[in-house]
Amino acid sequence: MAVHPWNAAVRLVSRLVNMRRGEPPLAAMSALFFFTVLCGYFFLRPVREAMGVARGMDELRWLFAINCFVSLGAVLAFGGVVARTNRRRFIPVAYLFVIVCLIGFSALLIQDVRSGGGLIGTDAQTALSRGVGYSFYIWLTVINLFTTSVFWAFMVDVFDVDQGKRMFAFVGIGGTLGAIVGSWATNFISGRTESAYLPAGLMLIGAGFFAVAIAVMLALERMAVRSEASRMEAVGGGGTEGGEGEDAGGAIGGTFWDGARAVATSPYLLGVGLWVVFMAVSNTLIYFTQANIILSDSDTFSQLLGNFAQFDNMAQVATLITQIFITTHVIRKLGVGWTLAILPIVTMAGFAVLAVWPVYGVMMIFQAVHRATRYAISRPSRETLFSVVTPAEKYKAKPVVDVFLYRGGDLAGAGIDGLFALLGLALVWVAVSTGPLAAMWIVLSIGMGRAQGRRVGG
Repeated sequence: MAVHPWNAAVRLVSRLVNMRRGEPPLAAMSALFFFTVLCGYFFLRPVREAMGVARGMDELRWLFAINCFVSLGAVLAFGGVVARTNRRRFIPVAYLFVIVCLIGFSALLIQDVRSGGGLIGTDAQTALSRGVGYSFYIWLTVINLFTTSVFWAFMVDVFDVDQGKRMFAFVGIGGTLGAIVGSWATNFISGRTESAYLPAGLMLIGAGFFAVAIAVMLALERMAVRSEASRMEAVGGGGTEGGEGEDAGGAIGGTFWDGARAVATSPYLLGVGLWVVFMAVSNTLIYFTQANIILSDSDTFSQLLGNFAQFDNMAQVATLITQIFITTHVIRKLGVGWTLAILPIVTMAGFAVLAVWPVYGVMMIFQAVHRATRYAISRPSRETLFSVVTPAEKYKAKPVVDVFLYRGGDLAGAGIDGLFALLGLALVWVAVSTGPLAAMWIVLSIGMGRAQGRRVGG
């Protein structure tokens, strides 16, 4: 009996990525969902970076400080909204809010240019363009963590712990492909125009991809509720087993303080939060080093934007290679704890090499390897830590960890970088300082893996 080519292809892919009956369609739609979210974001990210450093590194450090406090207010508002809505309504509304804000930012920039103004950091900048530039930087920094946070929270509603270990890497590949497309297109566009309308145009393209993401998410939920391969189908769309009053059709409930309270009273969630703080400090130290190099290598705003997009593109290509050849099996082979420990090891080794050869090429390679490790290896394993908590903790406590604590780590990293700059210390001191941090980070990683294992077994 002849086998249809499509069925044969599905079986081959299923074997390669270790999927079981009924799982490939859900995984493919989830990957498409992540593709649209990250593609839209990577049209926006280089614009944010260029606006953030356009007036120098000192002002960038102040933006990091402001981000920490803005994130706190955003987390409280997020918890309040979640307490009064349900998953099916909340995620589309959140992405629709992103679209409306992007249209507003682009409209202000277009009006400013038509009135004779110019972009932030240029000779023709106005108070409006500077205000929009800094507001957009802070807004996107906060919003991005929410958009990815609710995506992964939805993923652990669709898939159980075992499925997450097997399929989150595949889903991540979809997001990486979206990031590659977005960053490549942004670099391509910025290299062919010096127009002051460039940032506004990229914002509108990003808004279009978030609109597509809403449609894909709604289609995925309908598919998951009908599929026997989804945990949502097993509980009639509830998204978790044994939860009362926490299904997709009802509000999660509680108050906006529940997220902070859950983190403060749970040793497990505190451990996850501390891991994120360690990660954020290392990311920030790398980011400021990268920004210094790019700023010194760019003469115009379009070049600044294009160079950030080029760094993004190389990092995402490295991430894709890692996801395809490594991530699919590494979590199952090493376990969650040792997989989490890979990132601090890479951080420590990378800074050691950069301290000896602090040049553009080494920085680009280090940044690419670090981000590939973070997104392709650490992120999927970190997300599985939330697969053993309740929906209320996922949707309320998770943003506290992913947004406020993450930005608190950013603030600490910016403070360390600023102190080193004030004292005139070289990169070697940054490398030395990462040693003790990485050691504690490794121990915490292994401990969190064991804690998750106990919860699964219990």
